[in-house]
Amino acid sequence: MMIPLNLPPLALPADHVAVKAGRVGVLLVNLGSPDAPDVPAVRRFLGEFLSDKRVIEIPAFLWQPILNLLILNIRPRTAAANYAKVWLPEGSPITVYTRQQAEALQLRLGQAVQVDWAMRYGTRSIGERLEAMMKSGCDRILLAPMYPQYSGATNATVVDEASRVLMAMRWQPALRTLPPYYDNPDHIAALAQSVRDGLASLDFTPDLIVTSFHGMPQSTLAAGDPYHCQCRKTGRLLQDALGLPVRVTFQSRFGRAEWLKPYTDDTLLALPKEGVKKIAVVCPGFAADCLETLEEVAMEGRDEFLEAGGSDFAYLPCLNASDTGMAMLEAIVGRELAGWL
Repeated sequence: MMIPLNLPPLALPADHVAVKAGRVGVLLVNLGSPDAPDVPAVRRFLGEFLSDKRVIEIPAFLWQPILNLLILNIRPRTAAANYAKVWLPEGSPITVYTRQQAEALQLRLGQAVQVDWAMRYGTRSIGERLEAMMKSGCDRILLAPMYPQYSGATNATVVDEASRVLMAMRWQPALRTLPPYYDNPDHIAALAQSVRDGLASLDFTPDLIVTSFHGMPQSTLAAGDPYHCQCRKTGRLLQDALGLPVRVTFQSRFGRAEWLKPYTDDTLLALPKEGVKKIAVVCPGFAADCLETLEEVAMEGRDEFLEAGGSDFAYLPCLNASDTGMAMLEAIVGRELAGWL
């Protein structure tokens, strides 16, 4: 039986090992970031990220030589320069916004729940935070991957890493996982309100809302990954909620393989030729702004669209730690904690 949180812990024998238990925890998990916008930090981060077999589904004996001899000797320079463009005084955007989300959710849920945050790659690991939460008395933890649409390369690798950590624990916490929330009414309503608020601040009326989701190789769809379908549904529901035309696209493709289409960059180049000269772009596959949204879309995407003949371009931020976004997160997390509180 759960010990009520407003009562003192049960008395233990004087010679008993000191333990804490009875608390409920929520661990928000996002992708991660280099520790600094420089080449060594980016190389370390990419080395870990691109060595994940969930991310790169190529046999290691083929992939690791390519990664270590080619990619990690070339890509960090470009990536570091791009990170420098969006780096905030407090650190990497994805780190800053994820920390803010955890802090805001803690205030909303109160002391009955301990809210923490972690990154799948880089500093502040899942294992570090799970162990810290257990030491503070959290024996029931909701693992919350901050990815609205499910993919093996995102949600699944978070669960994989948490499971790996639990294998080494003698006393494991009870663990729940936040399901993907791509079509959750609270999520769609929050996205729609965020877009409305963003549009109200513009000095032009867009001809089209472009949604840019992170890309995945086409092979993942054929293998049974539901990501493509869930992105499409998010876009369709957002269009219905807004009553405005919305087009779904996919960004950040890498390598020579075919990725999910249509590609965001190709779409931005083609739209002016279709007579679409004014657009607003939103990234509803990202819970927090990051390199891919702020540099690839808001900067590079803007330049591509305007150079192709577009007249007006606006990037609408992710939900981040906005009141709208936090009300949504409080609602969906609260439902998953049912029975524990």
